[in-house]
Amino acid sequence: MRERQMVDAAVRCFARSGYQAASMDEIAESAGVSKPLVYLYLHSKEELFTVVIRREAQALLGVVAEAVVDRTAPPDERLWAGLMAFFTFAAEHPDSWTVLSRQARTHGEPFAGEAARMRDEITAFVAGLIGEAAREAPGGAGITGRDVDALAQALVGSAESLASWANETPGVTAKEAAATLMNFAWSGLGNLMKSERWSPR
Repeated sequence: MRERQMVDAAVRCFARSGYQAASMDEIAESAGVSKPLVYLYLHSKEELFTVVIRREAQALLGVVAEAVVDRTAPPDERLWAGLMAFFTFAAEHPDSWTVLSRQARTHGEPFAGEAARMRDEITAFVAGLIGEAAREAPGGAGITGRDVDALAQALVGSAESLASWANETPGVTAKEAAATLMNFAWSGLGNLMKSERWSPR
């Protein structure tokens, strides 16, 4: 219980002050515990930040995985459910999202590696859905594995940017953000599934 309390406080402090500026004194005060107690449970700021990234990444991956558990649903419905879970998490846990999307990636290893592993898992899930849709579509045979990987990277990158924008823009809901990306991505994918590709003139 004490450790969870300290990690919760660390999420808030790292999100608002940044990794470099956040201090163990600030985290201890926010958690309502002594600084020596923080060091007793979590031996350094680096270790504490790593614990924060891992916990929040697992929380995000967990809600997305739970949302798409129904493998009998069509790929577009599973993608929609996954996007809704993703954007809802980012909206309901803005400090967690700030840590994962900004702080973890800008302070080198081992933090960037932790964030990259989370992103790889989400990208692999999206690639699986796109590949499944391609196999089921009449014109999907022309979509290569490389196409699938590239499309998954593009969609996940768009989701990350859109989640940050939505959190910073008053009035934008998780559902609105998810629908925006779904319309943008799935409509384009629909054309690919019909072998309709855009090419430069």
